[in-house]
Amino acid sequence: MGLWIMTGVTLREAARKRILWIGLLAGIAFLALYGTGMHYQVKEFHERHLPPFIRYQIINGILQVGFYAVDLLAVVLTVLTSVDAISGEISSGTIHAIATKPIRRWELLIGKWMGFIAMTVGYVTLMFGGVVALGYWIGGVVPQNLLRGVPLVFLECILILTITFLCGTSLSTLASGVVVLGLHGLAFLGGWLEQIGGFTNSPRLVMVGIVSSLIMPSESLWRRAIFEMQSPATRSLPFGPFGGSSAPSAVMIVYAGAYLVVALAIAIYHFHKRDL
Repeated sequence: MGLWIMTGVTLREAARKRILWIGLLAGIAFLALYGTGMHYQVKEFHERHLPPFIRYQIINGILQVGFYAVDLLAVVLTVLTSVDAISGEISSGTIHAIATKPIRRWELLIGKWMGFIAMTVGYVTLMFGGVVALGYWIGGVVPQNLLRGVPLVFLECILILTITFLCGTSLSTLASGVVVLGLHGLAFLGGWLEQIGGFTNSPRLVMVGIVSSLIMPSESLWRRAIFEMQSPATRSLPFGPFGGSSAPSAVMIVYAGAYLVVALAIAIYHFHKRDL
């Protein structure tokens, strides 16, 4: 019972945050700009009488750019909206009003975690749905394997959220944000290094990328998601945010799931032991 109460409270609190509404406005602005750009690009295709195959591949590439931007927005919004969910309430003392009630600490933390998951999944669904709708309405193109790719983006954001909660149980709000974004930046750089190493046949560079993915597997989830949703021609790109030369395997996806579970368990343990 306490779990669902905290989930509902968290959703109501999140709805009152300005950063959430700013993120929604930023998303709407992005979709408007994205749709305008795609409209003029498709119009130019018709004027040049490009072959349908070339037109399809270019529009499909534009869809990948849209997904990339949405993924970045979702990750940043996840961190910014949840970074003070634990540490901020501990430092301000407001958590005492909840912790003294007959709600167990694990219910408090998991309830908040589930509330932010609901918010994040809603945002990702809205934004990805907007990009897909624009691609179909304007360009007549639908990405492949959406039901395989989008859940991996959900998993990426939930992983980021869980690490944010873990940091919030022992670090300040500012430190938590720096650590989480720093880890994601490390994973992002490692993903590029791994792809470049695969393209240049450099095993050591690939190993550096793999190690960074083991430290923080968030980027691996994104790269596998975009690999699933792109066309075979786009997969042939040597490297880059859409390159398929070194797409993470299913083993890495399982590792990311286990990583998430362990991080959540540690967060519950730290929060249970912490002196509020």
